[in-house]
Amino acid sequence: MGFRYEIRLGGSGGQGLILIGIIFAEAVGLHEGLHVVQTQSYGPEARGGASKSEIVVSDEEIDYPKADNPDLLLAMTQASCDLYFRDLKEGGTLLLDSTFVKQVPKPTAIQIPLTTLAKEHLGRDIVANIVALGALSQMTNLVSMASLKSALLARVPKGTEEINKKALHLGSREARKALKEMKSKEPIDYRLEETSV
Repeated sequence: MGFRYEIRLGGSGGQGLILIGIIFAEAVGLHEGLHVVQTQSYGPEARGGASKSEIVVSDEEIDYPKADNPDLLLAMTQASCDLYFRDLKEGGTLLLDSTFVKQVPKPTAIQIPLTTLAKEHLGRDIVANIVALGALSQMTNLVSMASLKSALLARVPKGTEEINKKALHLGSREARKALKEMKSKEPIDYRLEETSV
């Protein structure tokens, strides 16, 4: 059986999750040579309604395009976290925008204030989705930053390339820090430290 990795991006309309789902899928498919499918759905309101983007990556042809049991869930709102976290695969990665998600359903969740970082470092919370995209690159190890950057620059409006590149690197850096912090909090197995007298 081949390799299959499922990602779900959840939030609200206007947060740009469908765009980053497309960019991530294009980076994986066009630049990394893996099979990939991206699907999307959003609520009746163009902005403010629920929004979901799913990506399935495999080294074989993909016959089922849905991420029913995601390996990684990115939740950009409390509502999307509450709605989707139960679908997360056991041992899967829960990545939260802690700017908006305050009630954290599992202690191993990785919390990064994506929207706050975008606002404080780049002056525009509209690029929080690209900060999230940079974080995804670190969380999944499916795509290089070079591939993501190529796919990103092919999609963003002319004149916004620099801020988007900065947002991508900011997300990648913050995710590396969060992962390092997470590793340092892992419990010590004292049985390994026992010494015979």
